Amino acid sequence: MRKKLAAVAAVAAMALALTGCGKADDSGSGSEPSVDTSASFEAGSTMETINKAGTIKIGVKFDQPGLGYKDPAKGDVPEGFDIEVAKYVAGKLGIPGDQIEWVEAISSNREPFIQNGTVDIVVASYSITDQRKQVVGMAGPYYVTGQQLLVKKDDDSIKGPEDLSGKGVCSVDGSTSIKTVAEKYGAAPKPAGTYSECVQALQNGTVDAVTTDGPILLGYAAQDPDNLKVVGDPFSEERYGIGFKLGDTAMCEFLTDTINEMVDDDSWKTAFDDTLGKADVEAPEPPKTDSCS
Repeated sequence: MRKKLAAVAAVAAMALALTGCGKADDSGSGSEPSVDTSASFEAGSTMETINKAGTIKIGVKFDQPGLGYKDPAKGDVPEGFDIEVAKYVAGKLGIPGDQIEWVEAISSNREPFIQNGTVDIVVASYSITDQRKQVVGMAGPYYVTGQQLLVKKDDDSIKGPEDLSGKGVCSVDGSTSIKTVAEKYGAAPKPAGTYSECVQALQNGTVDAVTTDGPILLGYAAQDPDNLKVVGDPFSEERYGIGFKLGDTAMCEFLTDTINEMVDDDSWKTAFDDTLGKADVEAPEPPKTDSCS
């Protein structure tokens, strides 16, 4: 697993140069997934409601190069692996890419967005945890990665999580990453609203490190390679899932089947190759999905 995590992380810096946005009717990163125009669902199900509406609201990250990244200067469609997964799901619901409403979901508002109906689903580097599964439904995982550290390039005092005791470490409020470094490694948590704010705090010297999943950090390091670096091996396993309303078993089964179909028809590998895999690194083996029971 560690080799797979390292391979994924190694390509993220290259993927950064390819992240950006297209117009609302563009496919964004990767190829536009096919739309199932004959899709039909059980009466009264969430899937039928979305299909009949002809549109879907999807919560995604806007500040994670290679996963979910949006540059307002370039258009309205975010790009990245999470975005490709989201578009595939929409296609299976009969929704074309230009009928997806992309809603920025930061880590602290993902559960409220699902509970309040602000979005239909969340595909936003959303780690599956037992705690989260008490308040929202989570299908997957569709991707597995690991937590690492971003520090200033001239800082040799932090080489891994064991060096974090008493250090100010930033991650987004509500993330599993900031809990891990505080509870397991004695770091002083410095939460922020977005990863971009964390990186700015690191550059300004108000925190000692930023932590989240490796591919995201390497994307930021590539934006400022003279001043930032990623250190240490992955020290957690983050299993990304798709969030939906708690108790909607039919939706869980649909999403799980859709993830498996994406793997089986090679769309998963294509999505990886078109986003995180642009450095000619072979896609890792897709993870096995959890049951909905």
